[in-house]
Amino acid sequence: MSWNDIGDILNQYSQGQAGNADDDFDRVAPHAPRQAVSQGVAEAFRSPETAPFPNMLGQMFGKAAPNQQANILNSLLASLGPAVLSGVLSRGGGGGLGGLLGGGGMNTGMGGGLGGLLGGLLGGGGGAPQVTPEQASQIPPQAVEELAREAEQQDPSVIDRVSEFAAENPTLVKGLGAAAIGIALSHLAKQKRGGLF
Repeated sequence: MSWNDIGDILNQYSQGQAGNADDDFDRVAPHAPRQAVSQGVAEAFRSPETAPFPNMLGQMFGKAAPNQQANILNSLLASLGPAVLSGVLSRGGGGGLGGLLGGGGMNTGMGGGLGGLLGGLLGGGGGAPQVTPEQASQIPPQAVEELAREAEQQDPSVIDRVSEFAAENPTLVKGLGAAAIGIALSHLAKQKRGGLF
């Protein structure tokens, strides 16, 4: 596919004439600069026309391979930082984030859900914990949504970091749905028209 073909596809999105978003994204993403794709994904995550970022990230996490799940979790944990994460975990108990993280309602077979895992990792001292693919594969998407909600409140730039990761894994972006892909492609069209790539 030539650069002009990509321009023709993107022109449809800049004119509001979306085609088959999944197919078009497959054709455009490999040829567009990663930074441009990342910015398009970030635009989709922030758009009022899509589900909130935490919901979309939970959906992406649920469809990701274990190594991708670990990368998503580690991005969130880096945004929270050890002090905030310790506070989140100390809220444990009943429902909401505490229940999901602290093992109050959802046991993932790891001795206390994500809370048990993260508590053990935090106990290792220094820096943000690092989750392995094996550990990540046992975390429910609902817990990731709650972590994403907390991470976005603490550090809104987490959306940009997750978007950079998603840009390197276009199949994950496709799992976000046609509306999100259409927004990402529209943003790519604006960037191309503006001469940014």
